Amino acid sequence: MGNPLKPGFPDLNARGWAEYAYRRGVFRILDGFARHRVRATVMVCGILAERYPDIVKSIAGAGHEVAAHSYTMDMMSVYMSEDEERRNIRRNVELIERATGSRPVGWINPRGTPSPNTARLLAEEGFEWHGDTLNDDLPYVVRYGAKSIVAIPSSMDVNDLPLYMKHGQPPGVYVENFEGFLKYVRKHEKGASKIDPAVHAHVFGRPAGMWALERVLEIARKSKDVWIGTRAEAAAHVRKVLGRK
Repeated sequence: MGNPLKPGFPDLNARGWAEYAYRRGVFRILDGFARHRVRATVMVCGILAERYPDIVKSIAGAGHEVAAHSYTMDMMSVYMSEDEERRNIRRNVELIERATGSRPVGWINPRGTPSPNTARLLAEEGFEWHGDTLNDDLPYVVRYGAKSIVAIPSSMDVNDLPLYMKHGQPPGVYVENFEGFLKYVRKHEKGASKIDPAVHAHVFGRPAGMWALERVLEIARKSKDVWIGTRAEAAAHVRKVLGRK
């Protein structure tokens, strides 16, 4: 609410706000995806796979891609040594694979903030893509010696956390931004464009925000010129088109 407690006192309301994600939000979002027949990429922290493996298993079982999102949200690669970062990557791979039966092929750091080593380490560990960049409209391939990884730039334009939580915009702005993007690229862009609507289970996983996500899914599903897929599918397509393994 903008009024943090004094240091040393537990903020149980803040904790409860986050707990909503795995108590209610994630299931409402999965139901919405199912209604609109959409497969998505779902960011999962290792601690969630460790403590609630059944939830993570259900995400993968519904056909969604489970991507790694560090062990906890305060464990960012930029603060780690190279060895610490490598251990964190491997720890998340192990926990997600244990929960889902499959290794994750994608990674986004908390805050989307990498270290100078992140992309190379991910390539060395066999990841297919990462989303820790904001520097382009479309995915591209980056090589590290014999290894390579697809960089899939993220965007903040249709994202509940900055729009709703940071800037206090109503959920309708989420829909307006998506519609505005489609209108602009259809009129002015000659090639493909990418946008990645994002929601967080503790934010728009609530009814007051979920309607906005469902409206975006409805618009996308009805648009013949819009392709909906996971980031893993996008990475595979980029490698196929560019011919770079």
